Amino acid sequence: MFEAQAICTPTRLQLPKFTRNCISRPRIGFVARISNPNELLCQTHSCSFLSPPEDIRTQTRFTFNASSSSVGSAEYIEEPATKVRFQTSLSLPGCSSSLSLLGTGYREKVFAIIGVKVYAAGLYVNQSILNSLNAWKGRSAAEIQENSSLFSTIFQSPLEKSLQIVLVRDVDGKTFWDALNDAISPRIKSPTPVDESALSTFRSIFQGQPLKKGTFIFLTWPDPSKMLVCISADGLPSSVDAAIESENVASALFDVFFGETPVSPSLKSSVVNGLESVLK
Repeated sequence: MFEAQAICTPTRLQLPKFTRNCISRPRIGFVARISNPNELLCQTHSCSFLSPPEDIRTQTRFTFNASSSSVGSAEYIEEPATKVRFQTSLSLPGCSSSLSLLGTGYREKVFAIIGVKVYAAGLYVNQSILNSLNAWKGRSAAEIQENSSLFSTIFQSPLEKSLQIVLVRDVDGKTFWDALNDAISPRIKSPTPVDESALSTFRSIFQGQPLKKGTFIFLTWPDPSKMLVCISADGLPSSVDAAIESENVASALFDVFFGETPVSPSLKSSVVNGLESVLK
């Protein structure tokens, strides 16, 4: 989904320092409280030369929290590969109620033997969507993963769902759009004038805009026929930057992340685990 322009210059690796009677241990901690709910904590090397296989990476399980986030008491869940922290619930422009985090993952491009992480992502949904998923209660993660109709049901729901993308490196806006367009276009077989207009609007949001590390991009589906785009370089957005009025474009983009060939397998797998947990 990203071309070679996204490769960064590798930085010098800092080796850990060891002291006597001190053994380095991995730190595990997914939910944390910090003083500023809009603060992005991102710790990642510029390039990962030896990325472990997808199926052995740590997967984060999620539970829904009915309480909304507030300043000084927001809860976070950390995406393991990028160390980006996502609020467990949040309120977004254009949404009627707060949304809850269902899963996180990351997008990585591999050039030769170099694995380059481009962004972390998390899926948020209106909790009422779960009421339409009773048919999948008690299903295993494997069954949910294989059944594409569940994600179709989530998308077709007239309730909000939102994808938060957090850049973990600088990306040129045109490069980001070209990557999205390369994934969206094959999923729209015969674009209508409405689709073409929506894609043009979508393109104009990113063209000529430098997207710095730490930028938040929210793609929010209030219903199947519309997608709201919010971009913020300084915490959660306060307004909508553009509304994409095309069900084909909105559906294609949802399929990019949650269809049979997702661009971020780790994100879909994490969401599947989250669904298994809440649909027990």
